[in-house]
Amino acid sequence: MSVINCVVYSRKTGQKLADIPIDQVSEALAENQDNFVWVGLHEPDAVEMKLVKEEFSLHELAVEDASHMQHRPKIESYGDTLFAVVRTVLMEGDDICMGHTYVFLGQRYVLTVRQGASLTYASVRQHCEQNPKMMRHGPAYVLYAVLDFVVDNYYPVVEGLSSHLKEIEQDIFTGTFRREVVRHLYELKRELVNMRLAATPLQDMCGYLMHADEKMMPKAMYPWLRDINDHVLRINDGINAQSEMLKVAMDVNMAMVTVGQNEVVKRLASWAAILALPTMIASFYGMNFEVMPELKWHYGYPLVLAVMAVGCIVLYRRLKSRKWL
Repeated sequence: MSVINCVVYSRKTGQKLADIPIDQVSEALAENQDNFVWVGLHEPDAVEMKLVKEEFSLHELAVEDASHMQHRPKIESYGDTLFAVVRTVLMEGDDICMGHTYVFLGQRYVLTVRQGASLTYASVRQHCEQNPKMMRHGPAYVLYAVLDFVVDNYYPVVEGLSSHLKEIEQDIFTGTFRREVVRHLYELKRELVNMRLAATPLQDMCGYLMHADEKMMPKAMYPWLRDINDHVLRINDGINAQSEMLKVAMDVNMAMVTVGQNEVVKRLASWAAILALPTMIASFYGMNFEVMPELKWHYGYPLVLAVMAVGCIVLYRRLKSRKWL
């Protein structure tokens, strides 16, 4: 079974009451109107999703979304249930893996479904159970805790991208074209775009929750939602700053490569000019005409060589002084 936890809590005391099987949720809720349940699933199969659908009377479209990945972050209302989709991130070495968490929020239940790369919510559950005062707000506080945990995990990823950019700065200023540098810059740009797509919609989600039915989201939770919104703004500022620095880095890299290529072209042109002088003189004496200046003079050959050498030296020194060589 992919059921990680299925726990009953008391809204009156905020305390954990018991772990129960998922097929007994209805009975546990019927015992006391002040109780609520928190069910955590990890990559459930179709049979398990059908079970929770029937147990919580979930909308089939929401269940269908939670059974698959590749959904954008969003929040929607299906009758007396709120359905939220958030993207999770997980660092595996130098790679950033993306996953999804789907949250079904009712007045007396909260259901979290993890798909793909994601950290476990065991620490979130432990933190909630250590704060019974806040757990009196019921499923709304659990939703806040999950969103806050997801957003907090964005910080180390953004900082990791910043560190990666600093590591390749030295390669950027080499002035030579290196495919691996361009590839790393492209990968960083792609990861920043993915992070922006994951973080930005959370601002709209917080705004939506602060205008939701008070039975689903008590007004006492609004300051906590504003805190998440503030964290998202800081993350977006960091992403935008890194994106701008990355754009500058890519421009600088291309500029350095272009300057390096121009230097090579200048050197080639300079040597071509130097070699053009002796080539031109030698070409005159290679025409096989009988009447040529100083053709039969004894010192003609050394004189021509001397003229070539002097001309080449003069050109070399002039080009050297202009820093073409």
